[in-house]
Amino acid sequence: MEVPRGSLDGILFRILGLVCALYPIFIFRSTAAQTAQLSVDASPQNTQMIPENMFGIFFEEINHAGAGGLWAELVNNRGFEAGGLNTPSNIDPWLIIGDESNIIVATDRSSCFPTNPIALQMEVLCQSSGNNVCPPGGVGIYNPGFWGMNIEETKVYKFSMYIRSSDPVDLTVSLASSDGLQNLAAHTIIADSKDFQEWTKVEFDLQSSESNSNSRLQLTTSKSGIVWFDQVSLMPSDTYMGHGYRKDLASMLANLKPKFLKFPGGNYVMGNYLLNAFRWSETVGPWEERPGHFNDVWGYWTDDGLGLFEFLQLAEDIGASPVWVVNDGASRNEQIPSATIAAFVKDVVDGIEFARGDPGTSWGSVRAAMGHPEPFQLNYISMGNQECSMHYYKENYRKFYSAIKASYPDIKIISSCDRSTISPIDPADLYDVHVYTSSGDMFSKSRMFDSTPRGGPKAIVSEYAVTGNDAGRGTLVAALAEAAFLIGLERNSDVVEMASCAPLFVNDNDRRWSPDAIVFNSWQHYGCPNYWMLHFFKDSSGAALHPSTIQVSNYNQLVASSITWQNSKDGNTYLKIKVLNFGDKAVDIGISITGLENDIQTFGSIKTVLTSGSLRDENSFQQPDKVVPVESPITNAREQMSLVLDPYSLTSVDLLLDPSTKMRSFLDSNLHSSM
Repeated sequence: MEVPRGSLDGILFRILGLVCALYPIFIFRSTAAQTAQLSVDASPQNTQMIPENMFGIFFEEINHAGAGGLWAELVNNRGFEAGGLNTPSNIDPWLIIGDESNIIVATDRSSCFPTNPIALQMEVLCQSSGNNVCPPGGVGIYNPGFWGMNIEETKVYKFSMYIRSSDPVDLTVSLASSDGLQNLAAHTIIADSKDFQEWTKVEFDLQSSESNSNSRLQLTTSKSGIVWFDQVSLMPSDTYMGHGYRKDLASMLANLKPKFLKFPGGNYVMGNYLLNAFRWSETVGPWEERPGHFNDVWGYWTDDGLGLFEFLQLAEDIGASPVWVVNDGASRNEQIPSATIAAFVKDVVDGIEFARGDPGTSWGSVRAAMGHPEPFQLNYISMGNQECSMHYYKENYRKFYSAIKASYPDIKIISSCDRSTISPIDPADLYDVHVYTSSGDMFSKSRMFDSTPRGGPKAIVSEYAVTGNDAGRGTLVAALAEAAFLIGLERNSDVVEMASCAPLFVNDNDRRWSPDAIVFNSWQHYGCPNYWMLHFFKDSSGAALHPSTIQVSNYNQLVASSITWQNSKDGNTYLKIKVLNFGDKAVDIGISITGLENDIQTFGSIKTVLTSGSLRDENSFQQPDKVVPVESPITNAREQMSLVLDPYSLTSVDLLLDPSTKMRSFLDSNLHSSM
């Protein structure tokens, strides 16, 4: 049916009015486009090399980041130690299948491991026939893992445990749904009364016939008798690099191309009390011999499967330099006096020997026995966690510094004190800086190091994050503010050597801190906007930094940097220009590049933009890609060009340079000279 012209005009007028009304909502209430001019001086004589280890990652055992996260062990409280040494004890999250009329479980101190004395006794009162018949499927115990085990169809899982019994055993080890009704995999252990009279390790594979992301591990029987269990473990056979890390989460780390990995904390290193501090020597050797400890700062038990060796191995696997934060004799509520600190000093030096010592040394032999005879490349030690104000810190620090340098003079030692306190009496190679603040203040801190005196020790900004109301669980505005801060660190990389965000991971079932870079549960994961923002900086370490200036009137919301970097995969060289627009105006920006010794190629250049429809937009399991970088080809790539910057956006252009000219040889020569 034809619409009369008058009616059509009226409809169009109303639609136009509606669009005009909604327009500000869609683009952050943007006003008329702002203009700006960015000048980049790419001449080699004005180039500054960014440190090789500039951007990395910081891991802390918080939010179940490791236990129930990056470390792929599926059994929670595998050694029954979490309830403490007094027995009987709490075996949470283990539960029984059946009731007290047919099964009784209790911990005792009968384990074969002196460092892990607790084991679980299971007394079965029912049987397959007779007066007290077991229920269908038998009775036993089950472990739900860390808020459910993710079991996938056809995947293989490695099961192991220690078992002891003087009775005949007919035990089924199975993977089942959370209610026990869906059977995914099973294996039956049958033995006579002589087979398990002494503690015996049992190992086999379980292959799942179906998938269930909320599964549990069951140990069931219909045979009466008493059985003891200890160190019950279930690991996916397919882990990152075969080294026990959850593959999807470790891959997200590797994709950032981090140049260093700082570990294992944070407050986790200290503990609320030294009783619960991270003690490296108790986290190495066979997993079943590690006592584990209570993470009293963040409120959960860790079996310490993710120990010093595993952190060093992870750093090696993802191509990062390890930065070990050591316990220097302090907890959040205690401190060892300098008169008695010697044992703690020796403990740290022993730990370095574990990492770097020859296999013939005492601790180097332990590392070699764990499968890594070659030394790890440990070149950084961080002394404590922001403890400079504690009474004994400086005096204790000097003793650690002297002892480490005496044995390992090449190791760079990081002080918890700020730059003003460092002197020949209190020397340091680097000083640690933590920045937690609002998005507006974080944006302003893009100039935090502009006035820092050149020369002397450099900073490692090992923890930074936007916090507060506008941070949410990881918002666009938080990511953009952090990007401005990192651009400032790039520009000041002559006084800042390293930087990493915090925290890195959060299990969505145990949020002790928000926001975090990567969110996960037993079977899903996604990157928050600040995770994707870090991808804009993953090529900066070791790159050539070029001076850049912005000319703009009445608009102080732009921050920019420019680097030349080389793609290690294809050898191509790019000029990357990053521009952050932290304001509500679209910006028409002209870009002028001078001093290039290369031509910019006509094809092969890329523009990447991180933005979204609202400042507080977040990613989620339901919308994991709501705020992610979007790439598009650049068709007008040249030395004089223009771009439109969206309001509240981070934009980068990677301009492909002609490989036949001089910049590649310049990068190569600087790279070799810095090695």
